Amino acid sequence: MKRTFLVGLAVSLPLSAPAQTLDQPDEDSRTFTSSDFQQFAPRTALDMVSQIPGFSISQSDEEQRGFGQADENVLINGQRISSKSTSARDALSRIPAENVEKIEIVDGAQLDIPGLNGQVANVSATSSGISGTWSVHQRYREHLEAGVRWAEISINGQNGDLGWSLTLEAEPGRGGAAGRENIFDGSGNLTHFREERARFLNENTSLSGSLAWTPSNGHIANLNAEYSVSEPDELETSSEFLADGTLLSQSEFKFNEDAWEGEIGADYEFGVGPGRLKLIGLQRNEHTPVTLQFLQANVDGTNVTNDLFARTTDESESILRGEYSWAGKNNSDWQISLEGAFNSLENESDFFTGTTLESAPNRTVIDPGTRVEEKRAETFITHGRQLNQKMRLQVSLGAEQSEISSDGAGGQTRTFTRPKGSASLAWDVDDDLKLNASAERLVGQLDFFDFVANIDPNNGDDNVGNSDIVPDQRWRFSVEAEKDFGSWGALTAEIIYDEIEDLIDQVPIGNGEGPGNLDNASRIAFELDGTLMLDNFGWKGAQLEYQTSLQDTFLEDPVTGETRDFNGSRIHFYEVNLRHDIPNTDLAWGINYENFLESPQFRRDVRINFSEPKGFVWGFVEHKDIFGMTGTAFFGNLIDTDSKVTRVFYDPDRNGQIDRVEDRIRNFGSILTLRLKGTF
Repeated sequence: MKRTFLVGLAVSLPLSAPAQTLDQPDEDSRTFTSSDFQQFAPRTALDMVSQIPGFSISQSDEEQRGFGQADENVLINGQRISSKSTSARDALSRIPAENVEKIEIVDGAQLDIPGLNGQVANVSATSSGISGTWSVHQRYREHLEAGVRWAEISINGQNGDLGWSLTLEAEPGRGGAAGRENIFDGSGNLTHFREERARFLNENTSLSGSLAWTPSNGHIANLNAEYSVSEPDELETSSEFLADGTLLSQSEFKFNEDAWEGEIGADYEFGVGPGRLKLIGLQRNEHTPVTLQFLQANVDGTNVTNDLFARTTDESESILRGEYSWAGKNNSDWQISLEGAFNSLENESDFFTGTTLESAPNRTVIDPGTRVEEKRAETFITHGRQLNQKMRLQVSLGAEQSEISSDGAGGQTRTFTRPKGSASLAWDVDDDLKLNASAERLVGQLDFFDFVANIDPNNGDDNVGNSDIVPDQRWRFSVEAEKDFGSWGALTAEIIYDEIEDLIDQVPIGNGEGPGNLDNASRIAFELDGTLMLDNFGWKGAQLEYQTSLQDTFLEDPVTGETRDFNGSRIHFYEVNLRHDIPNTDLAWGINYENFLESPQFRRDVRINFSEPKGFVWGFVEHKDIFGMTGTAFFGNLIDTDSKVTRVFYDPDRNGQIDRVEDRIRNFGSILTLRLKGTF
């Protein structure tokens, strides 16, 4: 008897379970089977979904408010992934390709899952016995120790009504760059320069597992858990010279963190009356101690600075959610949901200073102990119905009530009631063209770190905590078109417009600055995602994937009063990826180019620009059958690109004159990554 493959922390269902049924019949979707991906020799479901023309996996938002409505465009056996710590990419990478029966690209509004619109990939996967996936990596970068403890193994099993999975992953982070920073006065004269080198190391390890019970009576139960540790270690060294080349001082900046995060969740679904009831619970906790230290001294031993900022933070999230769904008349569906969540943050921080490199004995308590809490409840009613053979409408109406309290400086308790909801329309214009339109009322998620003060001893970008901050609210309108060009490929284009209240941006607070709310802001964006198959041009086995996004944002600058972009927002991004699977061989190669433009980051008296002027190029060569495994070599930074950061300082703020400019260029160096992966 076949049973659904268990996906990490995701749900597990038998193929006959009612929750798997899609409202949309196969002929209204693009359906792919293993034969469509034969040239890529995929090892996992992720390898397959990544090659679907005109489709990109949306990025999960771990900071979303509770579970809420679906925000990822991937389903496993008709269900969303009911875990906040497992992304769609994680889940798909743990499914062996041979367990995938089919992948359907459907319109979100066609499904009875609130919140989904636009293209959605539904992956149907089955398993019996024990199977799994594994991969090992090695990464080499100039002037850095190699990242060799990089591996993942996922084992999945099915025994009668009980399924299980266990995943162990170790992923080292490696980063580094070196270069020069020139410092100019307000008239553009070079006064100093620095020779700098930075390296970033991180050791990430996680263990996750799940159990799924799918008895023949249609009940479905899942238990999921994950524990992870992260140990980032950053070091930046700098030698500062006068303009004539005389060495003036040397400095060192260190960042260390030793964090852990744990999550446990469960859900239970069963039939009640004419529909099905699903109950979901989740508990997540995170402990994050951080230290930032800046050491500096003149070469003659004078003017010693020893600044150390230490912060310990504990975060917690508890969620209970219930969903009741039933089918109505005339191919319609209904769902009522109720969710309660409790989020908290506890923070303590101290700032130490000293006049020797050995110790920093002078302590200033920055935060003696702030606790921030949010109690939130939301309810929704969602209705989907077929308007005619080619159109389906989904409408979701709801509201949330939240109580936000903090006991730090200026602490207070506030209560808010906010409307939420959406309406989406899916229109199958013809067999090859589909349109999706949606209107949504959204409420953003607060970052509780905005409530507490933060000190940056390296760049001086200190922030004042703001106990008055509230989540943003926005109206979002979007139209998406999906065009299937058959053997030529596919194209998806979307236009998005946001009208925003209470946008969170950098604002003056007393004599300092920090995150705060702005009354009004807006955003318009265009996104394009496509695949061009090159077989029709005579280049067999080759394809070109392209992706671009353009956006313009508008707000009133709280310092200058002028209209400007959002802080550090992506103005444009584009990526072109050429892949060639050489016919009649197990070899493939490819090359990728990407580039972006970001708006400046604005502080009270500083404007910061970040860019990679030449863009970034990487390539790969791959052998798809090394004793049944796939081996790939990735070559990063083929055009020797640099990162550029320009900090313009004003006196007394950005309404004044330029005081100085710090212009930094750092080179990444070459990057080589080796990967071997397989299934069992």
